[in-house]
Amino acid sequence: MKITDWPAAERPREKLLQQGAERLSDAELVAIFLRTGITGLSAVDLARQLLNQFGSLRQMLNASQQQFCSVKGLGQAKYVQLQACIEMTRRFLAESLPERKPLQSASDTRNYLIGELRDEPNEVFAMILLDNQHRVIRFQPVFFGTIDAAAVYPRVLVKLALETNAAAVILAHNHPSGIAEPSEADKRITRRVIDAMNLVDIRVLDHFVVGDNQAVSFAERGLL
Repeated sequence: MKITDWPAAERPREKLLQQGAERLSDAELVAIFLRTGITGLSAVDLARQLLNQFGSLRQMLNASQQQFCSVKGLGQAKYVQLQACIEMTRRFLAESLPERKPLQSASDTRNYLIGELRDEPNEVFAMILLDNQHRVIRFQPVFFGTIDAAAVYPRVLVKLALETNAAAVILAHNHPSGIAEPSEADKRITRRVIDAMNLVDIRVLDHFVVGDNQAVSFAERGLL
């Protein structure tokens, strides 16, 4: 049966308009993105098949072009559309840290960092650089490592902060394992960076460890 033959309340588009996007399942959201199905499968059936094949919505969104386009019913045009949707989402999250405006909340910072770092396959150490009114200068990835470590040099971070005239910074790095719990090594490097920044009168406001859909704040844990 075609989706157009379904009761209106069960059609993904109509359901979204009537109840809101948050009420739709992953398959229904993907079906709206697909727009049409293939022979023998409605858009919703195809969406369910795709989610089963990739394992999850997140894995589907992270699929390479080759992986995505190899699936029957998909192709380069759909891949391009998907990448555009993902990039729009990244830019939407980035607006929670608008340049030259003060940070509004720890929640905005956490959500932004999760969006930036959660899906990195290797460890990335980054900084949010802030002026003397805690307005964002920019977000800057600095060190890139392996699946479980990244070498961090405090003097490089200090140099970057001085070059951008930052008065304060927020540190951040991801754990590709998905576990956001700070390690002893994380605590040691945080202390080294704080000590280095103190020498040039730059404050370290926080350090976030980003895992799978969560980010642990050193400040909230009392670890700074």
